[in-house]
Amino acid sequence: MIAVSSFSFWEIALLVKRNRLKLSCAAAKWIGVIEALDCTFSVPVDTNIAVASVELPAGFHQDPADRIIVATAITMNIPLVTVDQKIRAYPHVQTIW
Repeated sequence: MIAVSSFSFWEIALLVKRNRLKLSCAAAKWIGVIEALDCTFSVPVDTNIAVASVELPAGFHQDPADRIIVATAITMNIPLVTVDQKIRAYPHVQTIW
């Protein structure tokens, strides 16, 4: 199974709206397709993730979306799939790509 932070979906929709990401269809439809896959599930931002995002060990930048996504991976004890070099360089989260 692949866990997808609900905040990742928020960030995708925002990037599409700002024309920084192109999808083959509207962001809402694309997200719906991903959520409907048998191999994925959406992880909402709960209290534990929200608090963990502001308590990340030193050295991580202040982007709120990245902090939520990293905190989700740390809280769930799962690797994070990303090409973001700032996240990949952060030693407190395991990354894949």
